Amino acid sequence: MWPDKRLATPAADVGAITDDIRATWDDMIETMEAMPGVGLAAPQIGVMLRLAVVDASDERGRAIRMANPEVITASEAMNDHEEASPNLPGVWARVTRPATVSVAFTDHHGIRVRQDFTGLWATSVQHQIDHLAGRMYFDRLSKMKRDMLLKRARKGAR
Repeated sequence: MWPDKRLATPAADVGAITDDIRATWDDMIETMEAMPGVGLAAPQIGVMLRLAVVDASDERGRAIRMANPEVITASEAMNDHEEASPNLPGVWARVTRPATVSVAFTDHHGIRVRQDFTGLWATSVQHQIDHLAGRMYFDRLSKMKRDMLLKRARKGAR
């Protein structure tokens, strides 16, 4: 739970894709589905590796497993979306991000791939990459909006 220092610490790069890494992804997908959510980064569950999973599909079961993801290109067109985190329950905020991103990542086969994401997929991928860099969604808000959100969160935690 926020303000755990791991949520503000950049995660370490992943080396080879091993069975342990695949098992961590499987655990992350199970956790994401139980929340329910559309993405999860490993630091959110205390694993300090650059691993993320995203599934913004309507039918579910289409999770993409990513190691060492990085945004290669981002559209100039922006998209607003309500974002939240299980690490700071009970609050959310409208965050503006690029509507489309091209992301390079290592997949579950250990192959470096590049994939384009749009809409909620793009928002979730960027949200997870922020987590891997030690940033929360509210770090993208103005100081005033961030302070208000954190004050609401603290009130709700009592």
